Amino acid sequence: MVAYHLLASQEYEIAALLTTVTEEFDRISMHGVRRELLEMQAIALGIPLHVVWIPKDCSNDIYERRMSEAFNHFRNRGITKIAFGDLFLIDIKQYRDERLARDGMTGLYPIWMRDTGELVRTFISLGFKAKLSCVDTQAIDAAFAGREIDDQLLRDLPPSADPCGERGEYHSFVYAGPIFRNVIACHCGETSMRLSRFNYCDILPTKLS
Repeated sequence: MVAYHLLASQEYEIAALLTTVTEEFDRISMHGVRRELLEMQAIALGIPLHVVWIPKDCSNDIYERRMSEAFNHFRNRGITKIAFGDLFLIDIKQYRDERLARDGMTGLYPIWMRDTGELVRTFISLGFKAKLSCVDTQAIDAAFAGREIDDQLLRDLPPSADPCGERGEYHSFVYAGPIFRNVIACHCGETSMRLSRFNYCDILPTKLS
């Protein structure tokens, strides 16, 4: 969301959110966030949502084909740039750039090589709010699932963990911030372990009376 915030402040016109959702689970791939919350997030940001549906245990061929279809959809509308929130994993950036180039597009990386400790503190100070939706228990304790990204969480993370979770230590759902039209009311439900490694917190929309 800081990447989005920076692009918006640089007067980029952001056309849509582009996200992969796993067909069998109806949740954001890896993050485990319900599509309903993703849709609420797009509404709160005031931009359209473009979902790329992929099957569980998705092969690389299927993933690349469906992403290429999405890229072509936007290129046919005159959109030639896709923005990512990558921070420092060079192999991931190279892969993205190679794939985009095949479809006549280029990538934007507004927070590339930013100090991750400074970046997450900026995230907090700007007023963004997020809950951890998934944690890799080989990197941080399972009990982090469902916690807020705040100063206490940063103090509790082990020194080996990247503060922004860039190596997959955690994934999160942002539900409030300066670019949101409204706070997305949500709360933490049950947690569940998958693949004997990933602890997921089921973040649920809070129904307001």
